[in-house]
Amino acid sequence: MKKNISISLFLFLLTGLFAVQCPGQLRLPKLISDGMVLQRDADVNIWGWSAPNEKVRVVFMNTAYETSANDRGDWRIKLPDLKAGGPYDMKITAGDSITIKDILIGDVWVCSGQSQMDINMSRVSPLYEEDIKSAGNPNIRYFAVPVIYNFNAPQADVASGKWESISQNNILNVSAIAYFFACELNNKYKVPIGLIRASHGGSPAEAWLSQEAVKEFPKYYEEAQRFKDTAVIIQIQKSDRENTSVWYNELNRLDEGYNHELPWYRPEVDVSNWLQMEIPGYWADGELGEVNGVLWFRKDIDISPELANKSARLLLGRIIDADSVFVNGVFVGSVSYQYPPRRYFIPENILKEGKNTIVIRLISNGGKGGFVLDKPYELIVDNKKIDLKGFWKYRLGAKMRPMSPSTFITYKPTGIFNAMIAPLTNFMIKGVIFYQGESNTDRPLEYAELFPAVIKSWRNKWDQGDFPFLYVQLHNYSEAPAYPSESSWALTREAQLKTLSLPNTGMVVAIDLGEWNDIHPLNKKDVAKRLSLAARKIAYNEKNVVASGPIYQKMAIRGNKVILTFSNIGSGLQAKGGKQLKQFAIAGKDKKFVWANAKIVKNKVIVWSPAVKEPAAVRYAWATNPEGANLYNKEGLPASPFRTDDWPIDSE
Repeated sequence: MKKNISISLFLFLLTGLFAVQCPGQLRLPKLISDGMVLQRDADVNIWGWSAPNEKVRVVFMNTAYETSANDRGDWRIKLPDLKAGGPYDMKITAGDSITIKDILIGDVWVCSGQSQMDINMSRVSPLYEEDIKSAGNPNIRYFAVPVIYNFNAPQADVASGKWESISQNNILNVSAIAYFFACELNNKYKVPIGLIRASHGGSPAEAWLSQEAVKEFPKYYEEAQRFKDTAVIIQIQKSDRENTSVWYNELNRLDEGYNHELPWYRPEVDVSNWLQMEIPGYWADGELGEVNGVLWFRKDIDISPELANKSARLLLGRIIDADSVFVNGVFVGSVSYQYPPRRYFIPENILKEGKNTIVIRLISNGGKGGFVLDKPYELIVDNKKIDLKGFWKYRLGAKMRPMSPSTFITYKPTGIFNAMIAPLTNFMIKGVIFYQGESNTDRPLEYAELFPAVIKSWRNKWDQGDFPFLYVQLHNYSEAPAYPSESSWALTREAQLKTLSLPNTGMVVAIDLGEWNDIHPLNKKDVAKRLSLAARKIAYNEKNVVASGPIYQKMAIRGNKVILTFSNIGSGLQAKGGKQLKQFAIAGKDKKFVWANAKIVKNKVIVWSPAVKEPAAVRYAWATNPEGANLYNKEGLPASPFRTDDWPIDSE
């Protein structure tokens, strides 16, 4: 999720100079531009900068609006109660004139959070080839806010960006969740949808707090003050660059595979004395043990005459951490960090009849390196798949100490709020969709305060009331536990569940949409569909839509059984996929949880275990990966994980 982004000091200082205007110079924020979508049924702000005290005139839909700039050159005009439609043009005059073309009026959604919202249609393309082929909708517009930070002050404008209609030219770069969400709403309501994607992979909640809101958290307030000092940032970035450079220079100097008389990516290298390892897997589990540095992997495969010289796709699952790949001695691609799936294209005339050699130079810079299990490892030529799983030859090129972690400046408190959210807050919106939390799972109890503070601070800054704020609860991830246990992810989900106490919030449960071996699951369409249900209920006031799965409400103890009552049961509860409910645990006053029996009776859930004679608490889906959790309503929406107890938990 984490990607080190270095932002030039010049750029973010430049965006702060909005008050310095030349006489007669009219300037508009980047959101107020060709192709924009304005919020329907609302008083919409049009704003910008001109010479101080200059008269400003806006002509839109045959109506003229006038105002004067203040002493600093700031001005704003409200357009009242716009109705869905378009396209329209708008002319703005203040000394100079600017005409904005192709304006639509519809619903505007801010799409924010961390990497789950970042992930684009290219990343999820294996699941959605047909959706991508058919993409193209001039009534869905997309504005991507670039990742940038500023700790000194909220910015008046984003660093760059433009409105784009969804088309074959840009669909692969569009946030998958945002796109599918917009499709659902556009199909349902037949109005234009504007998407403002302002997200950042790896970002913790505190980075999205305003300067006022962060004061509630003294630790983060002090950190935010520290990063107002540009010299601190420059020194940290310099140190990180030097550490990284030293590590990689040493790695490359020591790497026998590159420094050998015959580099190890060459097919003619003698590998008779190399070790063997089964892929996928991790070398720490074998005879090499836990080693960081660079390792070289090699596999020979046979290509039939009819497949020789053709282009091909090479799928290498997911690799920890970085890799460079060679086929028959030809470099075909690389990925510099562990999270993206490895999908490489092999051009024509590289594969040959007979023996072909695939070589992977794998760099492990910390932790347990290797090839992630349960992923595709195959060569695809003319739709014929050649399985690459199995034994590969490998050899250690250089052993290294773990690389020192870098400081992600963009993750520090208030920085990306100031530069990525503050510039949006004059722009009227329908609501926000938000997918974030993974980066706070090491501090879930704190997150229970941070996350609501984010929502409140955004609503305060937008100053348009309690607009709909819809978010995704953390998906399932990692290996499923054999026994009931504690989980910081479960605590984080609980914090998200409790945030529903804020008005006009909606939560999507996603514990059935993740992948145990990938923190970035590909199924974004179902996430978006569930977000759209929440939007229909909360933002569009559809009374009869079932927008949520069951939510725990209360419990009653009857002898050795616990009876659970739920809200949001829709047309009834169900044990999806069978009669037996799974992932329920029960404990007595000793707080020792065991797996429990559970069944649905008259839309309540009865839980018990022969091992617990006097039950005191029940938990459901209380794990990082609650595999098999199957309490749903009959509309097919999963129940949120919960616990009936409030026993203190050490979340560290």
